[in-house]
Amino acid sequence: MAQKLCWLDFHIFIIMEIRRFRRASSAMHRIIRRNGGREKMLKYSLPALAIGFVLDLLIGDPRWLYHPICVIGNLIAVLEKAIRKIFPKSNGGELAGGFVIVVLICLFSGGVPLLVLHYLYRFLPVAGFVLETFWCYQLLATRSLKDESMKVYDKLAAGDLEGSRYAVSMIVGRDTAVLDEKGVTKAAVETVAENTSDGIIAPMLFMAIGGAVFGWFYKSINTMDSMVGYKNDKYLYFGRFAAKLDDVVNFIPARLSGILMVLASGFIGLDRANAWKIFKRDRKNHASPNSAQTEAVMAGALRVQLAGDAWYFGKLYKKPTIGDDLRPVEYEDIKRANQLLYATALLSLLVFSLVKFLVLWA
Repeated sequence: MAQKLCWLDFHIFIIMEIRRFRRASSAMHRIIRRNGGREKMLKYSLPALAIGFVLDLLIGDPRWLYHPICVIGNLIAVLEKAIRKIFPKSNGGELAGGFVIVVLICLFSGGVPLLVLHYLYRFLPVAGFVLETFWCYQLLATRSLKDESMKVYDKLAAGDLEGSRYAVSMIVGRDTAVLDEKGVTKAAVETVAENTSDGIIAPMLFMAIGGAVFGWFYKSINTMDSMVGYKNDKYLYFGRFAAKLDDVVNFIPARLSGILMVLASGFIGLDRANAWKIFKRDRKNHASPNSAQTEAVMAGALRVQLAGDAWYFGKLYKKPTIGDDLRPVEYEDIKRANQLLYATALLSLLVFSLVKFLVLWA
C-alpha cells in the first residue's frame, strides 16, 4: 500500500511540473507571436534545438572552436573592473555595482542575439536558422561533460591515482590532492550529476521556451555566478545579485531535471524507486537550493552515498551526505553516471519538444 502511495505521489508531482512548464511556454508564445519576425524565431527554434543537440553529441566542444561564452566572460571581467572604480568601496557600493553588472550583462546577452536572429529570420531565414542551430549546439555540454569525466575514469582504470586527481581537478572546484580513489570517483560522479542540470537540462529548457535567445540569457547568468557569485571577502556583496539570480533561474530547471533523471534511471536499469526516495529525502542537503536536486537522484539511482565533507582552498568544509551507503563507490559509477546523463538529456529533449509542439500547434 505504501509503495502504491509513493508512486501516486510521484505521478502527481510529474503532472504538476508539466502543467507549470506548459503554462510558461503558452504565456511566452502569446507574447512573441505579437511580432511577426519573432514568430519565425519561435517556430524554428525547436528544430534548431534538436539539431543542435545531435551536433553536441557528435562533436562536443573542440578546444580549437572559439566559444561565445568567452565573450560574456571577458565582458564580465572588463565591466567588473570599471564598475569597481565607479562605485564606492563599501558594502552598499558593492551591492549596487553588482546589481548594475547583472543588468548590463543580461541586456547584452539577451538583446544582441535577439536583434541578430530577428533580422536574420526576417530577411535571411535560412541564415537565421543555421546560426540559431549553431548557437543551440554551443549552449549544450552533454558530450564535453561526458568526455571530461571519462578522462577521470580512464586514469582510475589504469591505476593512475595522481593522474585521476589532476583530471578531476579540471571539472571540480574542491582540493583534489588529498583525495583517494573513492574521493576522486565521488567528485566526478557529483559533477556529472550537478552539471546535468545547469549544463544541459536548464539551457535546453530555456531554449525550448525561447530559442537561443533565452539560452544565451540563461548562460550569461550562469557564467556570472561562476565568476563573481562567491561568498568570500571579494565577492560577498558584489556577487550577491548574480548568485541569487542564478538560484532563481535554476529553481524550476533543477527540480525538473531531478524528476526527469528519476524517470530516465529506470530506462537504463538503475534503481528508479530508490532514486525517487532519495530525491524526496535528500534534495535539500546542500547550501545551494538547487545543487542537490540531481545529486540526490544520482545517489539513489546508483545506490551509493555522495557529498559529505570536502576541502576547498586548504580548508575543510563540513557538508551533509546525500544518499544511503548501500554499496561502496567504484570507478565504474562514472560510466553509469554518464549513461544516466545521456538518458536524461534525451528524455528531456523529447519531453520539451512534445510540450512545445502541443503549445504551438495543438
